[in-house]
Amino acid sequence: YIWNHGTKPEPLMRSKTRIVADGKEPDIWGFDGSSTNQAPGSNSDCVLRPVFTCPDPLRGGDNVLVLCEVELTDFTPHPTNTRAFCRQAFEKYADQSPMFGIEQEYTFFQKGRPLGWPEVGYPAPQGPYY
Repeated sequence: YIWNHGTKPEPLMRSKTRIVADGKEPDIWGFDGSSTNQAPGSNSDCVLRPVFTCPDPLRGGDNVLVLCEVELTDFTPHPTNTRAFCRQAFEKYADQSPMFGIEQEYTFFQKGRPLGWPEVGYPAPQGPYY
């Protein structure tokens, strides 16, 4: 079970392992939200709702990764569950065929400096090459 936890400013990934009987689908599972910054210690129950499974590429075999949304104990989206709010917008505007994507950014280094930078100082401001 994999989910985003409540660390700010950026959530981190959390996970825990569960053994599920052969032929059974992963189901709702609880966790202590106080350990992930998602609940106070006095009311720490949170719910993991599976939303997607895929084969585990590292463990192989019948092992699967279970991506989850975090919910409150009344099964409403937890405030840190931005995926649920994104899904609501997607469903509301489904007739417009919204698309979501990931932008990957990376920097190549050579001799301890970003590739293409001068050996001393900094490059010219962004503009012509962007």
